[in-house]
Amino acid sequence: MIRDDIRAATIAAMKGGDKETTATLRLVSAAIKNRDIEARTGSAPADDDQLVTEVLQKMIKQRRESADVYRKGGREDRAAAEESEIAVIERFLPRQMSDEEARAAIAAIVAETGASSIKDMGRVMAEVKSRHAGELEPARASALVKAALSG
Repeated sequence: MIRDDIRAATIAAMKGGDKETTATLRLVSAAIKNRDIEARTGSAPADDDQLVTEVLQKMIKQRRESADVYRKGGREDRAAAEESEIAVIERFLPRQMSDEEARAAIAAIVAETGASSIKDMGRVMAEVKSRHAGELEPARASALVKAALSG
């Protein structure tokens, strides 16, 4: 399980004296714990790895946005720090689909659902998320679905 891998990596980073990795992994653990608490009141995914993957993807998205803001503000040092956190977090994500694999999967879903226009995007995205949640980043999936339905 991804959760166990993160715990083991945190211990290894602490023993190795890698303070930046330890700090990032502690942030990841805290975010997962917060998501666990939220899941108690709502509906949690049946698969624990799916829950952890969603948390990791959200954290990466936040850090990419922060890095862009820091770059625009001339804070290259802070942008680099955000990107180093992204590199640590990405180690725990499942393998991501290549563009060709993603396009093929989306084309199959579009054909199965009978989607024909951009109005069907919600239905297609719901199916993409249910089948390929950990393998395809939501923002990337959205762009690919939009391209498939537009052209």
